[in-house]
Amino acid sequence: MPIHEYQVNNPCQGCDACRRPFERLERLQAPPLEKCPACGAPVSRLISALVVGGSKSSLDRRASQAGFHKLKRLGKGEYEKVY
Repeated sequence: MPIHEYQVNNPCQGCDACRRPFERLERLQAPPLEKCPACGAPVSRLISALVVGGSKSSLDRRASQAGFHKLKRLGKGEYEKVY
């Protein structure tokens, strides 16, 4: 399911939640949100960049933070712990 960004149409209206862009996880077939879920002010969907996965370094960093380690192959049957 994609994450869509929304923002209030008129910055003078709305609450703290919708004056700045907020994200909402929605199905592809779902109609766009018309009102802020918190205050009911009219909102519009923003056009945002598509993100597919993460960079390799961020995946490596998250894996090490979770307690995993990476092995580098040195030769046949020989490995070295990288982090």
